[in-house]
Amino acid sequence: MSLYGMMRTGVSGMNAQANRLSTVADNIANSGTTGYKRSSTEFSSLIIPSTTGNYTSGGVTTTIRTSISQQGDLKYTSSGSDLAINGDGFFVVQNSSGTPYLTRAGSFVPDGEGRLVNAAGFYLMGYSFAAGPPSATANGFGGLEMVSIAQEELIAVPSTQGVFTANLPVGADVVVPGNLPSANAATATSTQKTSLVVYDNLGSEVMLDIHYAKTGPNTWEIAVFDQAGAAPGAPFPYAPGSLLATSTLTFDGTTGALTAPLAGVDIPVPNGGTFNLDISKMTQLGTDYTQLKVEANGNAPSGIESIEIGSDGTMYAQYKNGSFRELYRIPLANVQSPDMLRALPGNVYTPSADSGDLQMGFPGSGGLGSMVSGALENSNVDIAEELTAMIESQRSYTAKSKVFQTGADLMDILVNLKR
Repeated sequence: MSLYGMMRTGVSGMNAQANRLSTVADNIANSGTTGYKRSSTEFSSLIIPSTTGNYTSGGVTTTIRTSISQQGDLKYTSSGSDLAINGDGFFVVQNSSGTPYLTRAGSFVPDGEGRLVNAAGFYLMGYSFAAGPPSATANGFGGLEMVSIAQEELIAVPSTQGVFTANLPVGADVVVPGNLPSANAATATSTQKTSLVVYDNLGSEVMLDIHYAKTGPNTWEIAVFDQAGAAPGAPFPYAPGSLLATSTLTFDGTTGALTAPLAGVDIPVPNGGTFNLDISKMTQLGTDYTQLKVEANGNAPSGIESIEIGSDGTMYAQYKNGSFRELYRIPLANVQSPDMLRALPGNVYTPSADSGDLQMGFPGSGGLGSMVSGALENSNVDIAEELTAMIESQRSYTAKSKVFQTGADLMDILVNLKR
């Protein structure tokens, strides 16, 4: 029986090396596959109990391990929808049937319906901002939906906040009460006037005229008008109802700063909401009127120009007017033992009994890595290492075949002894 055992052992060794060559072939074939994780063949001896004076040869068994936790190098691209993970974690994707999987392959592009899909046909999943800032489901896929950047509508955002910072000249002439802008008389005048564009609820432009007039030592009046009511050829008088807001500014005569900084001037925008204009940084110094900072949020009806994804997984839509809007927050998933995940076709993985329970979170929290937009993770295959393993397996396979061949020759001699 020892000759049969010898031949069986040789076959076991050849099968083991064939398995190793299979993983090497897979690794080399997928060396350029985004997010691919190399497989390796681990050997363990198979011992068969022997009796005294009679050795029974055993064999070798193989176990396939995948180096899922080993990160590949990052390769930067020009596409903002290409995603990579720097650290631990996996993207959550699903196939066309709605089954969720984990992957590190982040080569996402929009399909015909605007859904982000990778090269293997799996759709990226995320939490929508439609109902406010989302939170992650800690231990499951609940609440996730396919990330879509489809251009389904134009977005108009009314103006609600703004900032206006300028210096008012300390040496300006005082305007008498009857001629102040708030009087809105034909004789009204202002020390300085500035116009500011804001947007109403429908995204239409509303031009605000902001008048400043010195009322006394270190005191100024600010009056805001709807420019649509301005008189032809001259600002004053405006049409009735055009005065939207007034306020008083008081400056410190020593520092030139506001003595009581205002929280802001609340301006009711026609056909819009309340627009709060922050003027807390205004100054009164010995120089000409100098405009320093002017900002106002809101935008006219606009479509999506591009998308940006932050390192925390937040996806923003950038509109043609330059404004941003939060669309989704992309989570990451992880398990206790990533190398024990079950690998499936399409470079995706699913939890197994040995991998541990699923954990969900956002990039940069709970030990999860950060998200890198405009980058892809290369495979973690080392071609030189694989070629070395291929040569070793080839020689080992040849040696084991010699064992089998020797056993077969000895068996022929044994069978022919009776002749």
